Amino acid sequence: MISWLVNHWWVLVVLGAVAAVGGVWWVHRYQQRQVWERAQQQALRYGLPQLDALHHRDFEYAVRDLMRRDGCADARQIGGAGDNGADVLATDPLGRTWVIQCKHRKDGDRGSAVGTPDLQRVNGTARQLYGADVVLVVTNGRFSTRCAPLAAQLHMHLVDRRILAAWAGGGPPLWELLAKIPAPRKGR
Repeated sequence: MISWLVNHWWVLVVLGAVAAVGGVWWVHRYQQRQVWERAQQQALRYGLPQLDALHHRDFEYAVRDLMRRDGCADARQIGGAGDNGADVLATDPLGRTWVIQCKHRKDGDRGSAVGTPDLQRVNGTARQLYGADVVLVVTNGRFSTRCAPLAAQLHMHLVDRRILAAWAGGGPPLWELLAKIPAPRKGR
């Protein structure tokens, strides 16, 4: 076998060249896919009718995808049984940990208002279990009148239908839309 390879050395050269071309082609395709996925993510936009039509679990994935669009590469949907009041976890580009509770209303702002028990539930676990810097409740509907004062007391943030429309429609990231967001983490 070795003597055959010595006499036919050009076979090794051809195989090496084919492997090199195949490797370069694979890397190029991989990079193209990454660029395309980033472009799709950055172009992600939702209208309120689209969000209203989603199943509540799909609404959580939409919020996760919007956080990813805005630079939270680790954003993940964790909602479901045993989620301890968190549906989406993310770290923003400035190092802040976000814990998000999603409240989807089938009828949008015509549906029932999100109430204070929903705020209390996520507030009770967000900082203790998840180390949240930003605790957020987002809805495609509306909040009861008692939610805003409670959220202020608990240092939480609320995203109602109006803010959601601006954010999901391609507006700035949430941390630019919300008031009193904590400062970036040290070392970032």
